[in-house]
Amino acid sequence: MRFHPQSQEPSGRRATKQTIGGRLEQPAKSGDQLIRAAAVQLSSTEDGERNLATADRLVREAAARGATLVLLPEKWNLLGRPAAIAADAEPLDGRALTWARETAGELGIDLVAGSIVERVPGQQRRANVSVHFAPDGEPRSVYRKLHMFDVEIDGVTYAESAHEQPGDEIVVSELAGDVRLGMSICYDVRFPELYRELSARGAQLLVVPSAFTLATTRDHWEVLLRARAIENQCFVVAANQIGEHAPGLRSGGRSMIIDPWGVVLATAPDHEGVIVADLDLDELEQVRRRLPALNHRRPAELYRRRSSEGRSSPRVSEVTR
Repeated sequence: MRFHPQSQEPSGRRATKQTIGGRLEQPAKSGDQLIRAAAVQLSSTEDGERNLATADRLVREAAARGATLVLLPEKWNLLGRPAAIAADAEPLDGRALTWARETAGELGIDLVAGSIVERVPGQQRRANVSVHFAPDGEPRSVYRKLHMFDVEIDGVTYAESAHEQPGDEIVVSELAGDVRLGMSICYDVRFPELYRELSARGAQLLVVPSAFTLATTRDHWEVLLRARAIENQCFVVAANQIGEHAPGLRSGGRSMIIDPWGVVLATAPDHEGVIVADLDLDELEQVRRRLPALNHRRPAELYRRRSSEGRSSPRVSEVTR
């Protein structure tokens, strides 16, 4: 299996179908450029066989409901104690991504295979990697998580960088029909500069496969996702893990699909399942045309300027003149 990371350039466009409690509503009648997107919510554990079987069942359900873009969550193939995750790491042509490649080709869908932990030859630490497979089953893009989750939440310390190394490349992939897909993973969502760069490179859809903790899902998840959608005028498809993966390790679910206006089109209930929504790219273009905030950005150098390199505020004499 050969992998060719890609980056593409601009376009522009938006979603109109809603699911409630994971049940598909009637499709909205709108523009010609519709993508039916699905987010798969899993409760992955250290039982890799069970995880793979559940992912297979739910991806097939999403395709049966008409989804042409399907997103799995972070570490969908195995999630648990750090030692178990490390032991299950595999190369890009291992079992998990071989299944994803074959399934995308069989179903004729764009499948973003959440993320898995990649065993990198010659390196002690592993990588948290997401691969986008095209409808022909070929890998379209490979993205490695940029930001490591080294934090303390509710008295629990997470030290992702002890076992995994960050990537060093921003990736915009491409769906059928020239639609641009910005790739990210979980903790990345707290870094708006990444998503601004993705939109500057032409992303119309942003995917966020995640394993957000129970506490941060409750307090931050929706706010962060809607902010990334609004400020970049992009659709956001976010697949989260849910439930207990190992003792003391829980995720909060609430997988979501959000439109460029920040409206939540679909939210998952509190169990494993699939949510689906139609993304109307013509409406995305209308949002960007009517509220052209992306075009109103000032030169990048202005935002990077330090106060020591120039005046950070008017002189008092100028204000009182």
